[in-house]
Amino acid sequence: MRTVKKARLLRLHFGESDQYNGKPLYEAIVNRCKELKIAGATVFRGLEGYGETAEIHRHHLIKKDQPIVVTIVDTPENLARLIPEVEAMMDTGMIATSDVEYMRIEKPPAPGA
Repeated sequence: MRTVKKARLLRLHFGESDQYNGKPLYEAIVNRCKELKIAGATVFRGLEGYGETAEIHRHHLIKKDQPIVVTIVDTPENLARLIPEVEAMMDTGMIATSDVEYMRIEKPPAPGA
């Protein structure tokens, strides 16, 4: 049986070198999500990108400059609690939200497994 539910999608865009309290920002955000019992968070490292400043962000041998996207799907209420905290952690970047529908896929284990 498949159930479709309504939720909110939160995407956080910033640079790989961004820090919060001495650790990578993406790591601090994922830890805070876990503390707030957010359903889940996934971090993606981009190959290349640019934002408002038109500065290209890409892999360098010396500098960590690749774009990072953290994606979170949860209830509107939970994301409303999270957004102000994440906003306070970010020095620069972008926060995007949108309404989504999600389906949780869970198949029963195969017989004898």
